[in-house]
Amino acid sequence: MITSGNFLIFLSAAFLLAIAPGPGMLYVLARSLKGGKKVGMASAFGTALGGMGHVIAAAFGLSAILAQSAYAFLFVKYVGAAYLVYLGIRTLLSGDAAMLNTVDESKGQSPFWQGVLTEVLNPKTALFFLAFIPQFVNHAAPLLPQFILLGAISVALNTSADLVVVLAAAPLAQRLETSILWRRRQRQASGAALVGLGSYVAVS
Repeated sequence: MITSGNFLIFLSAAFLLAIAPGPGMLYVLARSLKGGKKVGMASAFGTALGGMGHVIAAAFGLSAILAQSAYAFLFVKYVGAAYLVYLGIRTLLSGDAAMLNTVDESKGQSPFWQGVLTEVLNPKTALFFLAFIPQFVNHAAPLLPQFILLGAISVALNTSADLVVVLAAAPLAQRLETSILWRRRQRQASGAALVGLGSYVAVS
């Protein structure tokens, strides 16, 4: 299965990415401020289910391809690494207000299913999992369970961070709106983590 070294690197990277503000976290924040804790939690669990949908799709699609060819595995590895670096550079170069502009205050009768739909229809989530998870799997072991395990851990970390945001919605919103320095530091940390991760997997 997954080597202990790869798993620790994956866990560290997934944790850093989970706590960095992104569209999903800001979506949950916006829903929490609008509808309260119950709506925020439902939205967070909805985005979690949507994220697992992307994980399962990636697991069945990529594992079938990668199991057939070592060259396909290397191709996905380098393309994925390049995509992670690209995401990191774009994050670093984005403006201080860019994160706030991604907040989606979509309306719907069910915040849970609204969260599912928001995440399922976000192609960036699919591309991220396609780039991120293959970097840590052991090609010599069955790929499908590794994909699902790593994806589930990543989704769980993201959801845990979202739930913390729900519980601290008011002070977080105030800081996001008023502190340019805080937003800049969070953006720089997120971008640096992506660039570092992409560079590492490219040369490992």
